[in-house]
Amino acid sequence: MPPTTGYTAEQRFTILLSDDDHGVRRSIQLMLTARGYHVRGYTSGRALLADPQSLCADCLIVDYRMPDIDGLALLKGLRSKGWRGGAIMISAYYDPRLEKRAQEAGFDDVIAKPIIFRAVLDAVARHSNDQQRLAGSA
Repeated sequence: MPPTTGYTAEQRFTILLSDDDHGVRRSIQLMLTARGYHVRGYTSGRALLADPQSLCADCLIVDYRMPDIDGLALLKGLRSKGWRGGAIMISAYYDPRLEKRAQEAGFDDVIAKPIIFRAVLDAVARHSNDQQRLAGSA
């Protein structure tokens, strides 16, 4: 179970999730929701960028290749709006060059598909722990 101490029900650690594959998106969303996270799922990157509530989220999980916008451009778009949360990329097209590009773009983690759910949970837990430490020092 993720650390939820310090968050009220309205302040739960919020994750933005965008993947054009319904099955992948839904399985990640269910897994994270079952562990107490608030997950906002999007079928497209542009829908995520258009949602003003996305700027209040703590973390992003995004697929690298989507039909409308890739994960690198999506993170760049969020950052240009002032969003500063943690970022996790998932990709079926993983290779060391993509990981390097993703890290240069500001992604903290790159996880290859097929997804190992433990890797996603561990990455999100690191981000939620970092967020709690920052909130505690404010």
